[in-house]
Amino acid sequence: MSGSIIYSAIDLTDGFYQILMRESDIPLTAVSTPSGMLWEWFVIPQGLKNAPATFNRMVSHVLRPLRDFAPSYFDDIFVHSRAKGDLSAVEVHVRHLRQVFQVMRENKLYANLKKCIFCAPAIPVLGCYVSKNGVRVDPEKISSICSWPTPTSPTELRQWLGLANYLQKYTKDYAGLIQPLSSLLKKDATWLWRPEHQAAFDSVKESLTSAPILMLPDDSKPFYVVCDASDFAIGCALMQFDDEGRERVMSYQSRQMKPAERNYPVHDKEFLAMRYALIKFRVYLLGEQTFAVYTDHASLRTAMKSPHLSQRMARWLSFFVEYNFVVHYKPGKNNILADALSRRPDYDPRTAST
Repeated sequence: MSGSIIYSAIDLTDGFYQILMRESDIPLTAVSTPSGMLWEWFVIPQGLKNAPATFNRMVSHVLRPLRDFAPSYFDDIFVHSRAKGDLSAVEVHVRHLRQVFQVMRENKLYANLKKCIFCAPAIPVLGCYVSKNGVRVDPEKISSICSWPTPTSPTELRQWLGLANYLQKYTKDYAGLIQPLSSLLKKDATWLWRPEHQAAFDSVKESLTSAPILMLPDDSKPFYVVCDASDFAIGCALMQFDDEGRERVMSYQSRQMKPAERNYPVHDKEFLAMRYALIKFRVYLLGEQTFAVYTDHASLRTAMKSPHLSQRMARWLSFFVEYNFVVHYKPGKNNILADALSRRPDYDPRTAST
């Protein structure tokens, strides 16, 4: 969707009911009613284990020739367009919509007009809003999180974190922000809501209300990764330069180190941060042309060529060879983004325990 400026969202009505059952399988769907009659399904009923996969495969298959401008996700079809040649973006978009409708007509797929959006500057896509500027959080989800009352039990806290976790890629220090709250959910932990928990609760809300607009990935431009490790956490970000030459973030990721990982040597911690970044951003980086990884640990540029490797490093190298990347040194004072992701005080178990 990167580079597009006009969007439409088409919702397929009664998803499963648009697919006919195989005739030999119809008797297997028979249900008994209170009146003693048996009813059989001619279309896929709700509740079958393979129904979602079957429906998604069908929609993806019929729209495959149009996937460059009409990707789908289950019952949602997202059409996006930009100006092309002498045609304006609107004219191109109308042509795209006609092609999508023709495919739907040929395959007897029906849309729910009340849920469709046509020729809009932004559309909701899987819990976020996509526009020419990038990806931003759905205001309704932010409202749900920010209006949530203070939890009074571990169950309520888990429910709230489950909603907030979905939006963590928009928050630079998310893992650090929720660290005090996570401590309340540990096994055998005593539930006692203290001021530091309320502060963390409010900080997450505030961070989401001021969440940045993330850049849409552009396959025509190179990706690069910034990563860093501290004594107690690792952090990374996937980035690209936009058309105006500005650095733009596509996703933030960070986590606390496990107790055993805190005992790693410094260079192993830095490699751990790099490995974490490549895992998180694998779908963008694997098979990509050479991309850059920026770290504030200079020895990483030569460590992978060292003849003296620990068993841990040897295992990690077998993972790194899947990717085509070059490591660049970036001093911590210039590597502000990743440095901040890994060094928030809330990550530090010594700080959290005082």
